[in-house]
Amino acid sequence: MSDAIAQASLGIELGSTRIKACLVTPDGTTLATGGFTWENQLVDGLWTYSLDDVRAGVRAAYRELAESVERDHGAKPSTFAAIGVSAMMHGYLAFDAEGELLVPFRTWRNTNTGPAAAELSEAFAFAIPLRWSVAHLHQAVLDREEHVPRVHALTTLAGYVHELLTGRRVLGVGDASGMFPIDTATGTYDATMLSTFDRLAAEHGAEGLRIADALPEVLSAGEDAGTLTADGAALLDESGSLQPGIPLCPPEGDAGTGMVATGAVAPRTGNVSAGTSIFAMVVLEEGPRTPHEEIDIVTTPAGDAVAMVHCNNGASELNAWADVLGEFATALGHPSAPDAVFEAFLGTALEAEADSGMLVYNFLSGEPIAGLTEGRPMFVRTPDARLTLAGFARAQLQGAFATLSLGMRTLTDEGVAIEEMRAHGGMFRTRGVAQRILAAAIGAPVSVAETASEGGAWGIAILGQYRRAVIDGSASGRDLSTWLDEELFASASAETIVPEAADVAAFDTYLQRWRAGLAAEAAAVSAVSASPADS
Repeated sequence: MSDAIAQASLGIELGSTRIKACLVTPDGTTLATGGFTWENQLVDGLWTYSLDDVRAGVRAAYRELAESVERDHGAKPSTFAAIGVSAMMHGYLAFDAEGELLVPFRTWRNTNTGPAAAELSEAFAFAIPLRWSVAHLHQAVLDREEHVPRVHALTTLAGYVHELLTGRRVLGVGDASGMFPIDTATGTYDATMLSTFDRLAAEHGAEGLRIADALPEVLSAGEDAGTLTADGAALLDESGSLQPGIPLCPPEGDAGTGMVATGAVAPRTGNVSAGTSIFAMVVLEEGPRTPHEEIDIVTTPAGDAVAMVHCNNGASELNAWADVLGEFATALGHPSAPDAVFEAFLGTALEAEADSGMLVYNFLSGEPIAGLTEGRPMFVRTPDARLTLAGFARAQLQGAFATLSLGMRTLTDEGVAIEEMRAHGGMFRTRGVAQRILAAAIGAPVSVAETASEGGAWGIAILGQYRRAVIDGSASGRDLSTWLDEELFASASAETIVPEAADVAAFDTYLQRWRAGLAAEAAAVSAVSASPADS
């Protein structure tokens, strides 16, 4: 096996629709990738993924990566510099003392936790979003679910896979901050809020519940999160070539790895991650003055406070329309690759008139910022609107960023300064288009770097390289932000777009109409069944 493989770090990310493995050299070069496509299921009214699929998907993604390495380098990989695991944040994975899953995994996408989130937010004087793990647990307490007295351990999806690989129940601080509020002074869960939760749980009949005992240990970037065990190596690599003993970095959520992938971990910087969901992360010098439902306070992988604007719905509806256009091209006898379809579709958006009279609601699921517990994707236009491909493309992008814009305006109204946002995600592969609409939507410069399309699997691999640098001393005491700037992003090229006044005005007009049209979206939720089978 070549030295390049042994010195590379393996990043594994479990995203909403794809599990990806990425092998990255110390300078950030991607040597190989592998993937596995999966989908969530709606079971008994709740969104979930099977843990059997988690294990099978991780193995399949690794197998594809290992085959690529063997094909290109002539040997199966047996060791790496480090390994890191990232996944969708939040949700509810609860286990008993024997390690058995108590209820099916409840993902971040579920919005049934409203009463719990409201009660906790008031008691903590801290906004608790619907998707946070503590909201899911407290909702189970409020609903007096049978499994609550048997809750022994809680974790996230990244934490679950990390424990399979290492035997250690730990979380990176960024991922942990989406389970329960973090005290940035101590770097772990807020002690006062832990006590408050236990008191509330007891008042609702869960006297024996001690949430501090159930939550994973919190670690910051670079800290010791364990090593690959023999069982973990066998889980990843069924061929038996991979050897135990490889160090792992603390597991992180997709928000934190997105920050690393864009190098946005210093105060007054931030990033936008656009995928199945869309969220913005802004590193704070100080927190907002008052709690806001639209703003989550989480942390970077190094533990610095971050304001997070999270939108449940992102690019899925845009992707669905691109698929339809791809089918149409095939029907005409011109089958095209997805990137080519997006280039042709989104590439027209900047040619559209400023006010097309079209509105797009991308709500496949509930959207708390918009006040919706369920969603119905919807396209609306005024009778006099001229239906063009360019106008439709622009409306799709404006609709994808509309909810994010609402949340970001709350943040800027609080006086939070944003010097630059760095964006990543597949929609930014069509150069300069989604980036320009996003800049108008948030009123700040937006940069897209060459690494932007690699996403969280690349980001967690880089956190693995940082862990290796701490182990061998090459980090030289540098914090994560400094190390990233000097080792990864010093010579990285990026294209920055500054919002243009005309684009900002056009987006403001769109958003005003879009907000008024939310009444129609709410009516659609009431009038249109979620599934044809329900009608």
